[in-house]
Amino acid sequence: MSAQQLPPQSSMAITLQIVSIVFYTFIAFLCIGLPIAVLPGYVHEQLGFSAIVAGLTIGSQYLATLLSRPMAGRMSDNVGTKRAIIYGLAGIVLSGVLTLISTLLQDVPLLSLMILIAGRLLLGIAQGLIGVGTISWCMGQVGAEHTARSISWNGIASYGAIAIGAPMGVVMVQQLGFASLGIALSLLALGALWLIRNKPSVPVIRGERLPFRAVFGRIAPFGASLSLASIGYGTLTTFITLYYINRGWTGAAYCLTVFGVCFILSRLLFISAIGRFGGFTSAIACMSIETAGLVLLWLAPSTGYALLGAGLTGFGLSLVYPALGVEAIKQVPNSSRGAGLSAYAVFFDLALAIAGPLMGAVALNLGYSWIFFSAALLSVSGLTLTLLLKRRARD
Repeated sequence: MSAQQLPPQSSMAITLQIVSIVFYTFIAFLCIGLPIAVLPGYVHEQLGFSAIVAGLTIGSQYLATLLSRPMAGRMSDNVGTKRAIIYGLAGIVLSGVLTLISTLLQDVPLLSLMILIAGRLLLGIAQGLIGVGTISWCMGQVGAEHTARSISWNGIASYGAIAIGAPMGVVMVQQLGFASLGIALSLLALGALWLIRNKPSVPVIRGERLPFRAVFGRIAPFGASLSLASIGYGTLTTFITLYYINRGWTGAAYCLTVFGVCFILSRLLFISAIGRFGGFTSAIACMSIETAGLVLLWLAPSTGYALLGAGLTGFGLSLVYPALGVEAIKQVPNSSRGAGLSAYAVFFDLALAIAGPLMGAVALNLGYSWIFFSAALLSVSGLTLTLLLKRRARD
């Protein structure tokens, strides 16, 4: 029986295939989450550097991810998704070794810091390789028609892993010391390398490889809309604690919890809506909900309204990435799919990078509540751009 004659797979079978692949995203982001809450304190208190240096040490990973996106896309297209993930996991092993060496050289603070940053850079490159590789592998395995589901489950794996890894890292350091972080990273990645060794990959797609700049140009309008919507996420996660303090409230962490729970629930319950109604329509509806949540945060008279606003923001933002991603990936040939996914991810990276300084300037000049009003305006701008893209696609 030919591939075309095979009966269609059940929804559960497709989901299980996707989960078996995004498992490697989960491992990668678990390794990212473990040190995220404790490394700033390590750099500042144990090594004796300023809070600015501590922030730059953490940020170096995200910079490496951003700059390595083109390479990650090319590697996924040219050598295959499985090999790209293997290279990423190997990078995490080395990152763990460097992190361990750094903690053993605390008596030489500058050398320890430089080795630690080198490990962070490797971790950032690995994040880019694994993130693109897993989504591209999923699409090759279950079909491009399940792009939204592939992206969504990849996001669930990453956010869930960080949510688990951050508190786990704190407990590990308290019980076992900082050296346990490097050991854990290496062991987790080695375990994933052992599991992936016999897993069959999809073949490399033959055909013309578009230059990354050409892919970037095709993806840019969709990525710009994603960036405008995603600044709300960066604003909430970065400033919600200071916003609460400014209002004289307590319990900012609950706001982040509500955001995260609604984000994941939306992806689990409504991911099929993208296939049913289309990427543009789904993105427009979700951006409208996100905007309403940001406006509610801006006007919130009490913590109850703020929690509702955070929930609406998470619920709406959740499907924007996969909804626009479905339409964005249509703009490039399958042979350049990895490059397309990398180019699209760049815009999300940029949104998180600019949210801090941009909204910090707003807070400094207008007050903390106005950061959510500004984020809502940007979300409306993304909504408008998406409407224009939908009209262009229809014409």
